[in-house]
Amino acid sequence: MPKGSNVPVPTAALRVEVGWRSGPGVPDADASALLLVSGKVRSDGDFVFYNQPAHSSGAVRHEGKSDSGGQVTDTLIADLARVETAIETIVLAASADGGTFGQVPGLYIRVLDAQGTEIARFDSAATVETAFVLGEFYRRQGAWKFRAVGQGYSSGLAGLATDYGITVDEPQQKASPAGPPPAPGTRVAGPPPVSPPVTVPPPVMAPPPAPPAAPPAPVRLTKVTLTKESPSVSLSKQGGTGGAMRVNLNWEVRKQFSGWGSKRGRAVAMHADLDLDLCALYELSDGRKGVVQALGNAFGSLHQPPYIHLDGDDRTGGTASGENLSVNLDHKQSFRRILIFVTIYEGARSFADLHATVTLQPLNGAPIDFSLDECTVPSTVCALALITNNGGDLVVQREARYLIPERGVSPQRTVDYAYGWGMNWTPGRK
Repeated sequence: MPKGSNVPVPTAALRVEVGWRSGPGVPDADASALLLVSGKVRSDGDFVFYNQPAHSSGAVRHEGKSDSGGQVTDTLIADLARVETAIETIVLAASADGGTFGQVPGLYIRVLDAQGTEIARFDSAATVETAFVLGEFYRRQGAWKFRAVGQGYSSGLAGLATDYGITVDEPQQKASPAGPPPAPGTRVAGPPPVSPPVTVPPPVMAPPPAPPAAPPAPVRLTKVTLTKESPSVSLSKQGGTGGAMRVNLNWEVRKQFSGWGSKRGRAVAMHADLDLDLCALYELSDGRKGVVQALGNAFGSLHQPPYIHLDGDDRTGGTASGENLSVNLDHKQSFRRILIFVTIYEGARSFADLHATVTLQPLNGAPIDFSLDECTVPSTVCALALITNNGGDLVVQREARYLIPERGVSPQRTVDYAYGWGMNWTPGRK
């Protein structure tokens, strides 16, 4: 689509992909959406991005990134049938993290319907901008349309968000110091003379006005990436003090050559049976231990011990949501330690080249990202993160340990041995 053009879109669930090519020196980018009334948000809740991944109406949500052989996409889901009637426009934007969009090759936005058919695509020509409005959904005569916008900002995500009415959490300015003291010999006015007291009848005291409502907390734009140099982070210091923390696993759907078709003599590509599992070993403060995983249908529970729940078993990796494990931070005092790990159930002998990613997303606070692309050994189990209770504060420690099970030893037992969990294991099936 050329800049400024528009196209009708169905009033249904749409997949919005912001894509680009990764490579050495290429900044990361992040997709976001703003739901507007008369050109502004009604509140900070109308901003959907990595730190606030879902709108309260359920109409827009941020699904996260995937990397397929150097082609990166960050995905938003927009269910236009659920958009509140007051909302007139949904702005679809991207922000560059650590550079400008002139350093991000192949930036584009595309809109797909529920069947995966491309409805619209706009290829950007951004240069020095650090935030960019790629497109927008807007109402016109009772129907929805998509417009290719192509408007940039040099002030990053904070500038874009502020322009649409978002309150951004920024460092406060220091108060200006008092003026210099008077020069020697300068006369300084003293207090005025005291008048004789006058008897005045006591005033009628009106009831004090109600205190003003506290302003909502500003939106935090920070992100966390744990590295070898900075391997741990406090959830409390990042704002992750309550609610459900979502742990998301996504991986690339690989294809393999399946041979020649029997009827027309042509090659057919089929999906490999690649199945990764997101798992968690837990130890509670009362000493109870266990595992949450799809194997053996040990899906756990969010509102009773162990306060950890796996929502299902994704056997393809191709779904937008992937596998999701939730940790109830309202019961953080019940946790002694939690180990998040990933296993290869079938379809590969190593994590190398699988392009799997895991994101820890507290309800409030910055997301914590992990990539499983560092694997250089024939490993089928990776210990990702160890969460420990440190005086009531949960601390996330980057592990990134690719373990190689011994012959006849399961990946789960291998992780147990490495971290001294001390559990008894029996064979399990899905």
